[in-house]
Amino acid sequence: MIESIITIDRQVLLMLNGSNSLFWDSFVPVLTSGITWIPLYIALCYLVIKNNDTMEQIVLTMGSAVLCIILSGGIDDIVIKPWVSRIRPCNDPIISDSLSLIHGQIEAGYSFFSAHAANTMSLAVFFCLLVRGRLFNTVILCWSLLNGWTRLYLGVHYPSDVLFGFLYGCLVGVVVYSAFHRFYFKMRPKLNYISTQYTRSGYDRKDIDMAVTILMATLSVAIFYSILDVGL
Repeated sequence: MIESIITIDRQVLLMLNGSNSLFWDSFVPVLTSGITWIPLYIALCYLVIKNNDTMEQIVLTMGSAVLCIILSGGIDDIVIKPWVSRIRPCNDPIISDSLSLIHGQIEAGYSFFSAHAANTMSLAVFFCLLVRGRLFNTVILCWSLLNGWTRLYLGVHYPSDVLFGFLYGCLVGVVVYSAFHRFYFKMRPKLNYISTQYTRSGYDRKDIDMAVTILMATLSVAIFYSILDVGL
């Protein structure tokens, strides 16, 4: 049973790994880099600051977002990965020769589960529950899924690594938001926003649109950079 699952895991990875495209080989490493998404993180910080009244509320909200990262990627890197000790596919002699590795690049460390998937999904779920904007929720979840896919394209994780990372990230996002919600509304009475200017949780739609615009602009810049990089 386990051997069958491992075999399927490898087969799916080979389907999703790499391509013969110079553009994608340039674009995916840019997408998977945390540095690329610094504008998004700044936009999310601005969104929180702009839509909260007191420093206590701001600190609690941003601290909860940081806690998502600590409980997802932090626990993964410090506890789960060393415990499971699954070799990354790019370092596994059984499959590495069959993978398409960009410029032969590999990553050190263990594979299970993907911290990229867990980190981005925990943040995405937390902010979905926090902001409650339909367009924002769709875009931020797609951003997380995109980050997870890059790990398969690069051959540094198996599909099961990414899937479990997403599931664990969802759990962390929900748990952290539940704890946040309990403490937050001790500081601020729960209000029902019925104006079309705000979401149900009180976030200004103009500020939300700004965050979405910055995410899409960052993605567009990454595409433009990759086009220039390969000389298309």
